[in-house]
Amino acid sequence: MNKVELSKLIKTESNKLGFNLVGITSPHIIKSNNLDTWLDSGYSATMNWISKRKKERKNIFNYFPEIKSIISFGYNYYTGENNLVSKKLKISNYAWGDDYHEVIKKQLFKIIKLIEKSHPNIKYRICVDTSPILEKYWAQKAGIGWIGKHTNLINENIGSWFFIGEILLDIELNYDLPFENDLCGSCTKCIEACPTNALIEDYVLDSNKCISYLTIEHKDTLPDNMKNKLDNWIYGCDICQQVCPWNIKFSQQTNNSAFKIRNDIKNKKNFDWEKITEDEFNIIFSRSPVKRTKFKGLKRNIETNIKD
Repeated sequence: MNKVELSKLIKTESNKLGFNLVGITSPHIIKSNNLDTWLDSGYSATMNWISKRKKERKNIFNYFPEIKSIISFGYNYYTGENNLVSKKLKISNYAWGDDYHEVIKKQLFKIIKLIEKSHPNIKYRICVDTSPILEKYWAQKAGIGWIGKHTNLINENIGSWFFIGEILLDIELNYDLPFENDLCGSCTKCIEACPTNALIEDYVLDSNKCISYLTIEHKDTLPDNMKNKLDNWIYGCDICQQVCPWNIKFSQQTNNSAFKIRNDIKNKKNFDWEKITEDEFNIIFSRSPVKRTKFKGLKRNIETNIKD
């Protein structure tokens, strides 16, 4: 099977497996100093794991020396939205259901099995959010969207409610053209809507101010100047995506029930969250991305919002 046929087969089967977007690009060393500037400005906050593997993020050959192709995938997870003006405690909708790492990786391994039928000795890496590569950068190079002013990847057909995953291969495939257009235009709705001013300028996010960072990645006591700005979010934040015109117009329901909101999340009132126990946390968030913040972190976020 030649590279054109294999590339076409990968895309066809990926669509059958639920991936809405698939694009392929060739690897190269990233010459832009945007990552250096962002890190040097302290915008990564306490996420030291980003800078520790910076050399791999800028040079994908340091991560996978044999690489010749990068396949980027987009998987729609949209199952509805939080009410932005509600006083109800909120969890980002990507975390309403099962852990996307597990769901997406399972599907990507099926793609590998398909490729191995014609290339049994293939070398590969599967990446879903935890590998030291710039996923949104490679997805844009593969043609599946552009990086918006809120720093999320946007696709002109389904918006930005989708997970990104990659397969890195040691064989050449048929490469797609990059997505060259910036379709955000003059719109600044995401920047204007952010309650903490975390989007300090177009395409630049200061994690120190980001509600998603503060409620998930920040492990210590919340900074005093941020304690009254969580806007009822106890895990993550969707505001910049909810106000995006591309999502308002083009968002569509996922077909994967794994991402639908769990009843134990949907039915909880604020007083229920306030009295949640660690045992209850472990039951409600079994195989959920919310486990990342741990019970201690979620409890901190709940108490901070209740006090506001």
